[in-house]
Amino acid sequence: MPKKQLTGFVTSNKMQKTVVVEVESIKKHPKYQRRFKVHKTYKAHANEAYEVGDKVVIEECRPMSKDKRFIVIKKILQSYDSIAHHVKRR
Repeated sequence: MPKKQLTGFVTSNKMQKTVVVEVESIKKHPKYQRRFKVHKTYKAHANEAYEVGDKVVIEECRPMSKDKRFIVIKKILQSYDSIAHHVKRR
């Protein structure tokens, strides 16, 4: 069975080697057929440093702790704040 891959934004990076990723999905109400957004947070293992606001892909893996069941695979988009920070340095 293939591993589940989700895309979301980093909301917290205050832990060592762990980031909190918020994934947004769209669901449909069974009776009224209206679509609505649902947000869920996942704790993911990260070897590299990620900034708050980075768009990342996380993949399901073996349980690493009580809460961590995902690992960060790659960064898709860099956060605007970290880009602005690098521009100011130059």
